[in-house]
Amino acid sequence: MENLVYAIVLLPLAGFLINGLFGKNLPKVFVGGLATLVVFASFVIATSIFLGFKSDSAPVIVKAFEWFRVNGIQVNFGFQVDQLSLMMVMIITGIGSLIHLYSIGYMSHDKGFYKFFTYLNLFIFSMLLLVLGSNYLILFIGWEGVGLCSYLLIGFWYTNEDYGKAARKAFIMNRIGDLALLIGIFTIASQVNAIDYLSVQENASKFALDSNIIIFITASLFIGATGKSAQVPLYTWLPDAMAGPTPVSALIHAATMVTAGIYLVVRSNFLFTLAPTVQDGILFIGFLTAALAGFYALRQNDIKKVLAYSTVSQLGFMFIALGLGAYTTAMFHVMTHAFFKALMFLGAGSVIHAMSNEQDMRFMGGLKKYVPITHITFLIGTLAISGFPLLSGMISKDEILVAAYAKSPIYWVMLFVLAATTAAYMFRLYYLTFHGEFRGTEEQKHHLHESPLNMTLPLIVLAVLSVVGGFINLPHFIGHGHYAKLMEWLKPVLTEQSFSEMEATLSGVDFNTEMILLGATIVMFFSVWFIVKNIYVNKKKMALPEDKYTGWEKLSAKKLFVDEIYNAMIVRPFEEAGKAAAMFDKAVLDPIVNFIGLGAADSGRAAKRLQNGNVENYVLIMSLAIGIVLIVNFILK
Repeated sequence: MENLVYAIVLLPLAGFLINGLFGKNLPKVFVGGLATLVVFASFVIATSIFLGFKSDSAPVIVKAFEWFRVNGIQVNFGFQVDQLSLMMVMIITGIGSLIHLYSIGYMSHDKGFYKFFTYLNLFIFSMLLLVLGSNYLILFIGWEGVGLCSYLLIGFWYTNEDYGKAARKAFIMNRIGDLALLIGIFTIASQVNAIDYLSVQENASKFALDSNIIIFITASLFIGATGKSAQVPLYTWLPDAMAGPTPVSALIHAATMVTAGIYLVVRSNFLFTLAPTVQDGILFIGFLTAALAGFYALRQNDIKKVLAYSTVSQLGFMFIALGLGAYTTAMFHVMTHAFFKALMFLGAGSVIHAMSNEQDMRFMGGLKKYVPITHITFLIGTLAISGFPLLSGMISKDEILVAAYAKSPIYWVMLFVLAATTAAYMFRLYYLTFHGEFRGTEEQKHHLHESPLNMTLPLIVLAVLSVVGGFINLPHFIGHGHYAKLMEWLKPVLTEQSFSEMEATLSGVDFNTEMILLGATIVMFFSVWFIVKNIYVNKKKMALPEDKYTGWEKLSAKKLFVDEIYNAMIVRPFEEAGKAAAMFDKAVLDPIVNFIGLGAADSGRAAKRLQNGNVENYVLIMSLAIGIVLIVNFILK
């Protein structure tokens, strides 16, 4: 297994190095093929390990080398293969290889083709480090690596100033969370004298329940997660990240990088279980994030912006599950969300490709007859995320709803409303894009066409996964039990306390009650579908420009003016402070430095007159100096 694990990590690194060093002079078909092949090869290897790994298998530590020792802490560079890391690797490499294949067609005419695939391979390598690392420090290296790749890929079309600003915004906001994560890691090291997961878990019992130190550690880790996984207040970077090419949105901002925060919390369940106060905070932030993002998505006109806020909202659902202690439920939604959200982002890219780079839904409409494969697959993704019975999104979201009801019926009602909101904005997006009359230009209409096979094939595969993906964890009323599949698979990575609390939560709702709750969600789904279809198909309501909306619709379109508030309260004060510092530098520091420099120059010129090469002058100066020394010595005596 050791060599196989190395191969999983090193293959994408090899693709990054080869394309980065030589890709500029290589054919595009070779660059794209190599980048895709190395990721797919990692997926195949991960699948072979997965098939030989059992649900009760102990973690396998693959130690590469001893990295360093400091203050009694030994840090090894190695990898931990267990049920959680294998699940994440399968998602990263599986979805990643499909998106690489899609990108060959999508980016075929881009001048930076080889750079794009170089960055994608580097991202996959960094993400694999993040989820396979055996300690928090390797996780942090991967964490920073995906942050760097996010910056490079969001600002890939750097000649556009707005895209550059979006990349900087993502980079800076992530640094806030990263600092908190680093503080949390240092605190863990200082308390248990170790940073590898197994040792920290063994020593976690030394922390008192809800003590100040465990609250500080878990809160620091959670703040790090809010930055990477776009939770309130560090969420505004992700919608702006849609400036990057669409495959970037699918890979980084839907399926993998933004789920790193969920992975961090689940991996650290042995700490978070000891901090109920922080778990309550996670629950609150999850609800707030899901509610705000869902509200914003209702009146966005950019097809990628709707999907971006949808991603933020679904990440909120995952954090709600974490706050409820339902760790495997959160991971289940991570998996299903990767399927249908990657599908919809790639579907949106296919639409944008057909529309000659148009992203505004006001200028779309009637596309289902022009791009039939994209239409059908996108519809499947829409149904999955909205809660169509037995599709993957419905099953994973139903688990979150059941867990919420077990804690409090009020939580269930709040989640029920948020689920209805999800269906509303997704069906609005679907009908504005694919139904009605075409609203674009004649030139756009003339060029409308279905995407090539290397773009539609990943859509078909993801559509199939969006349909069947939920069957891995069917609820008990179908006969499999809430925890007969995924919950049993992930049991070894959870502490006994975490698992028992989660088991009690997920089995705490009786059969009749659950059937009533399920019936309510199904009725809600079809009701919302009917209402939205009636509004946008039968009544032919059109989306309006942002400045034409009034009331709640304006607040939704303008995202509650949060970006403007951030700019007024944070960005501009820092900019003004920077300008003041620049003025101080120019008015005060520069003259001081210049004075010192000029003084040195003047003294140099004076010394230069003395050092003129005339021996007689040197003898005279030496004689005078000796004379002065003798006189001073005589006077002092």
